[in-house]
Amino acid sequence: MKKLLLMFLTFFKIGAFTFGGGYAMIPLIEEEIVKRRDWMSKEEFLDIVVISQSFPGALAINSSIFIGYKIGGLKGAILSLLGVVIPSFTIILLIASLFMQFRNNYYVDLVFKGIGAAVPVLVLTGVISLGKALNKNIVTVIIVIVSCILTLVFKVHPVIIILVSAIYGIIFLQKKVK
Repeated sequence: MKKLLLMFLTFFKIGAFTFGGGYAMIPLIEEEIVKRRDWMSKEEFLDIVVISQSFPGALAINSSIFIGYKIGGLKGAILSLLGVVIPSFTIILLIASLFMQFRNNYYVDLVFKGIGAAVPVLVLTGVISLGKALNKNIVTVIIVIVSCILTLVFKVHPVIIILVSAIYGIIFLQKKVK
């Protein structure tokens, strides 16, 4: 029970102090779950992030559910979900109720500009961290380069790239089972 409470508080902290959505949360979740608490390996974490991206819904919510389930079963999934959602939900309710009063405030505008500038760095940190865990070989490098080109140059939707990559992995990257 103590571990479940600690997991709830960990996800609550992550949900309360992360701006920019799920991708900005990835480095913080990894730091807490993999490095600080040692609740799972980096490879397991990477697998969960990949699976979470494949499911509909927010990355942070999907990741918290999968991580919570791995650590504490159904109770863990529910508590980690509540932990990551309650802070955002509360903050959004508070902001929505006060926004009209402060929307043109100079300092509030500066705060959002500062937060907005930090979010891409948090996302980049997550990309670099996850990239370190990849099995680096020529096939992986080609998939990354082709995915970037398709997304940035040809504006192919990321879902299509994820599905094609998943199919490629199923067909060509199977481990031989004896």
